[in-house]
Amino acid sequence: MFLTRGATYTDDLTDERLSGALHLTLVRSPIAHATITSIDVEAAREAPGVVAVLTGADIDLPAPLLFGGAPKQMVRPWLATERVRFVGEPVAAVLTEERYQGPDAAELVDVDYEPLPAVVDVREALKDENLLFPDAGTNTCSVYNKEDPDPDFFADCEVVVTREIINQRVAAASLETRAASAVWGDDGRCTLFVSNQNAQGARDEVAGWLGVDASQIHVILPDVGGGFGAKIGADPEFALVAWLARHTGRPVRWSESRSENMTGMVQGRDQRQTITIGGSRDGRVKAYRLDVIADAGAYPRLGVFLPVFTRMMAPGTYDIEKVDSRATVVVTNTTSTAAYRGAGRPEATSAIERAMDLFAAEIGMDPAEVRKINVVAPEKFPFTTKGGVEYDSGEYAKAIDLALEASDYATLREVQKARRERGDAKQIGIGVSSYVEITGGGAFVENASVEVHADGTALVWTGTSPHGQGHATAWAMLASEQLGIPVEKITVRHGDTDHVPEGGGTMGSRSLQTGGVAVHQASLELIDLAKQRAAEILEASVEDLEVDTTNAAIVVRGAPGSPTVTFAQLAEREELKVKTVWDGKKATFPFGSHVAVVEVDTETGKVTVERIWAVDDAGPVLNPLLCEGQRHGGIAQGIAQAMLEEVVFDPDGQPLTATFADYGFPSAAELPSFDLVTMETPTPINPLGFKGIGEAGTIGSAPAVQSAVVDALAHLGIRHIDMPTTPLRVWEAIQDAVKEDG
Repeated sequence: MFLTRGATYTDDLTDERLSGALHLTLVRSPIAHATITSIDVEAAREAPGVVAVLTGADIDLPAPLLFGGAPKQMVRPWLATERVRFVGEPVAAVLTEERYQGPDAAELVDVDYEPLPAVVDVREALKDENLLFPDAGTNTCSVYNKEDPDPDFFADCEVVVTREIINQRVAAASLETRAASAVWGDDGRCTLFVSNQNAQGARDEVAGWLGVDASQIHVILPDVGGGFGAKIGADPEFALVAWLARHTGRPVRWSESRSENMTGMVQGRDQRQTITIGGSRDGRVKAYRLDVIADAGAYPRLGVFLPVFTRMMAPGTYDIEKVDSRATVVVTNTTSTAAYRGAGRPEATSAIERAMDLFAAEIGMDPAEVRKINVVAPEKFPFTTKGGVEYDSGEYAKAIDLALEASDYATLREVQKARRERGDAKQIGIGVSSYVEITGGGAFVENASVEVHADGTALVWTGTSPHGQGHATAWAMLASEQLGIPVEKITVRHGDTDHVPEGGGTMGSRSLQTGGVAVHQASLELIDLAKQRAAEILEASVEDLEVDTTNAAIVVRGAPGSPTVTFAQLAEREELKVKTVWDGKKATFPFGSHVAVVEVDTETGKVTVERIWAVDDAGPVLNPLLCEGQRHGGIAQGIAQAMLEEVVFDPDGQPLTATFADYGFPSAAELPSFDLVTMETPTPINPLGFKGIGEAGTIGSAPAVQSAVVDALAHLGIRHIDMPTTPLRVWEAIQDAVKEDG
């Protein structure tokens, strides 16, 4: 839809309610950590087109704590007044009549900073020598599992391998940056247009920050140009836009630049992990420990919670007798972290998959074989892991076999052996991953309404909020299948809190298994309602009626030629509408296996991903094209993390990757062929057997590609290279190996 008809994003809106809107430009700190000694806005106030310039002292709202589980002192001011804690933190707001006037006026705001030592590395943050929040007395904002490790945890293991690895920080880099527009009506309500993944959640957060009832905030989501988790919930800037609109009595519009987005929008991952794995030389893993230090950035947000998912999913697809994990989350002078495609689960998968490879290398066994030995057997489902979660269904060994068969794994190994024997400069590596993820986003309840009109069309309202996933097509398919109304006659709407007051949004691969199932259920309930009303018209009992999907009508079962009544005719008599709520109660657990082949130039360190085979099992497939699109996008982002993407700060907290000139991610030209292998294992959690697919490709592909890079150089004694496996990093690993060998 975005490609065929184009899209209307928040910054494109021509809504008459926004007529005469002021334009917001934020003055942002160029320093990562400093005290503010003065802010002079007088020159800016005299600049052409300036209506107002405000500082934090002008904002009469309490500073919000953006994550409820963090120390109460770690609040983020709307505009910094005493201290700045990351490059890009807002310190003043400039409102102008025209957008182009804002940046010029913002440059006239004179802020005096007294630099403080920056804390960028998580281990330095743990020392509490330089505190971001002195009143809190610590840089630690959360600890999960405070128990000391068992010293005898690996006592019965013949082989124990341990290593520290990095799951690097990445940026969502959505094509549409953050944007918001707000206007207050005469009724005292605020209409807020935002680029977001969850209208209802954004409404509730903004209302709470403004100190008003949620009913006073009407959130509308225009088209959204990508989110990937970074647009879950509200940003403080959204509430600031609403407050400024109320303060000035005029609509206010805000849209950030790309550089602002790369420093101000929440970022993902950023875990320093220590993995320890032990077992016997026959390939059986007996014990696994994962220790995590996670970076929350300057102000704790959702990133503080994500290690919970990492710990839950620590065992991956494996039936391991003993699993232990703990996590500590600290604040640093960097951009805050939150969800990014997979959100905690890719971090867990990368850790256990690296551990499996290290274990296999230590005992001299093929890494694919080690995985097959240790995966959960299909007859054990539902299976409760040592991570404390219950996997619903899965055939993990079958997924590995399918991926190995599709890739002709044995032949690939022969090709690799031949290149090594010849001493080729370009070596190939083969990486295998086995993964399972948790989907549902923690929000298992979703609502939907289905309404048929007298003209034979239908309208579906959903609490999910698509931003490219294709819900307009998929939800219409679900309703059409039951009602017989053609897909092209069904309109799907979302993202308006006045029409859909409750909803869980789109995140955590939850939409089909919650929102889609809700649409299916609403369609069935509408059929029941239609049968009740048609029974009197057709002079038949409800039990004798059925749907004729060819004609979108209610007919008498087994009585061809008898009278019928269409849904449209019933709607002409009275409103034909049903609203329902689906409660899945539990998460589902998609799974799969990827095989990646890379070529590494040992003279330059350049890595090329040649091909990837992916088995991504998310239960029955509703729409193959949409499913493949999600898999393609996910695989691309996983490859990108393994190969290219990394947000980098220098020791002073200055971002070195604040533009697309410095932050690398692949275009289609840099990506390999994707070979998608079909496998469908239904879940018993919902009547359609659906699981989530949105994040699976990312979770499976990154560790497969990383493993392939390491595997290409295994004959040199290299056992690990951190992501991203850039040419420089690979080349340095090769040089270190040569020195050690020499």
